[in-house]
Amino acid sequence: MKSYQGYLIDLDGTIYAGKTRIPTAEKFVQELVKLDFPFLILTNNATSSPQQVAERLNLHYDIPVKANHVYTSVLALIDYLKLYHLNQSIHVVGEESFKQMIVDAGFMLDQTRLAEVVVQGLDRFSTYQTLNEAALAIRRGATFLTTNEDHSIPTEDGFAPGSGAITAFLSFTTQVNPTIVGKPHHHIFDGAIQTLGFERDAILMIGDNYSTDILGGIQAGVDTLHVQTGVTSKEALRQYSIQPTYTIKDLSYWSLPK
Repeated sequence: MKSYQGYLIDLDGTIYAGKTRIPTAEKFVQELVKLDFPFLILTNNATSSPQQVAERLNLHYDIPVKANHVYTSVLALIDYLKLYHLNQSIHVVGEESFKQMIVDAGFMLDQTRLAEVVVQGLDRFSTYQTLNEAALAIRRGATFLTTNEDHSIPTEDGFAPGSGAITAFLSFTTQVNPTIVGKPHHHIFDGAIQTLGFERDAILMIGDNYSTDILGGIQAGVDTLHVQTGVTSKEALRQYSIQPTYTIKDLSYWSLPK
């Protein structure tokens, strides 16, 4: 088993399963914190700030992480904006924490059709009018970026439309395909790897979902650890031609760094 300098760790299906706790994963992260081992929780969540994600993990799952342990698709999008769209006006299709993070990063919000860039995540409060204004901006030539293409999200009532459903609406009406920064696309991995500060061959991506966590890690050039606690079962994993570096039942089977 190879020794790694840093971990990227998925949330749902890896650290917890919906509202169900995964004690082996909780203990794993607790030990990482105790050892002060470098890691980032990598999530496509665009409705919560890193601070809110950390608070929820502390409160509901006994996972003692801080905001600087969390790297979201919004942070990846902000890093992308700083590289390619610095000093441009930003139209946000997203919830309040998303908008606040864009402002805190130093960008100017413009919620009109005159904005130079449209950034989009899950927005459970969007209306036809707000989506129309974003679509008009895109038609006028605004760059179109989205946090992730997740088609649906789990809720207590079943699966609800995700960020990808809103992306489909805007893309279909404007005939413009966005740049997607979240898993499994490389932008979120690039940003997280840069934040950790290690070479790619020294980083391990840990996740349950082959289509997002594992495939994204493979495409980003990092080793991958598949855990059989979530979406992709051990049996389902066999169908893929490119396999993860490792697969284990749960995180109690992974040796922690000494």
